[in-house]
Amino acid sequence: MASQFPPLKNDLLLRAARGETVERPPIWVMRQAGRYLPEYHEAKGGRDFFEVCRDPEIASTLTLQPIERYAGLIDAAIIFSDILVIPQAMGMTVEMVDKKGPHFPNPLRSPSDGQYAELMKRDVDVAKELDYVYKAITLTRKKLDGRVPLFGFTGAPWTLLCYMVEGGGTKLFKEVKTWIYKYPEETKALLQKISELCVEYLALQVKAGAQIVQVFDSWAGELSPSSFKTFSQPYLTYIAKHLPLRLKEMGLEPVPMVVFPKGAWYALDAACDMGYNVVGLDWLHDPAEAVKVVGDRPMVLQGNADPGVLYGSHEAITKVVEEMVQGFDWHGRHKGWIVNLGHGITPFVNPDDLKFFFEEIHRLTKTKA
Repeated sequence: MASQFPPLKNDLLLRAARGETVERPPIWVMRQAGRYLPEYHEAKGGRDFFEVCRDPEIASTLTLQPIERYAGLIDAAIIFSDILVIPQAMGMTVEMVDKKGPHFPNPLRSPSDGQYAELMKRDVDVAKELDYVYKAITLTRKKLDGRVPLFGFTGAPWTLLCYMVEGGGTKLFKEVKTWIYKYPEETKALLQKISELCVEYLALQVKAGAQIVQVFDSWAGELSPSSFKTFSQPYLTYIAKHLPLRLKEMGLEPVPMVVFPKGAWYALDAACDMGYNVVGLDWLHDPAEAVKVVGDRPMVLQGNADPGVLYGSHEAITKVVEEMVQGFDWHGRHKGWIVNLGHGITPFVNPDDLKFFFEEIHRLTKTKA
């Protein structure tokens, strides 16, 4: 499959993700294709968010916007899509409500509400249901013309479950906490089903042209350490174990895998042993402490500037970059670090301030004479 694409001119991120010593740390940011860019709004027009996701031409255009704006400064593209396409493929309705976010008109309320039994017995065909994602990936790989590698991604089972039962974003997590503490076995059965779908979905993204994948566990930090071990960790580990096996079955080479258990600072040690190549850190981690936790393990860390610094002065941005360069011991190691924010870039950021962040990474990670 790979032979249909132009050769990769910049493989820095893939080498770094495999733990190799590299000339500079690769850079990309979560949500780099998005609302903060004026060109995003021009290309999206008045279309519904999920309509855009389902149109490979527009999705590929949006994916490429930051690559073109920040040419030579960033080292990866990430396909424009959403983690909630998996619940959609499972048969749930998900809408994107302007200024509010995702909304499930009919969320899962309990194992006895009828929808649970339907979801559990439904034979979900992610090849057919999410074909538009694979088409967008293949088209984007061709349009990238080897400039940088392309990320595929999925939401993590725990995070997808949160949305499926809460019906959208939440501060209380009342419904999902009811599920795990009142219906733990039914919860685990659904998490396992989602995990299997995630593996197949990621494998098909790789088949379509994704060169590295990330699993976003955006709500991991809502779990206590013991609950994380029960309701998140086993399913993240399942994906890391079974994706390479599925790729092998399909006659495909393994790709680097990134896990991002946002907020679960207590789980960094465990995350290093889940089978991923890279662990994403949010901004609550101290980089130097994280490096100590990793120890001698061949684990790469990704992150972790506070996205909010991009609302600040250039002096504040420089200070955060300096702290990361020192904390990740870049000049001492020349490996083990992929630069990112500690979460996705937020709306209303000035794109020129993000450019300054990228430029400062390049300036402050140059090899010292």
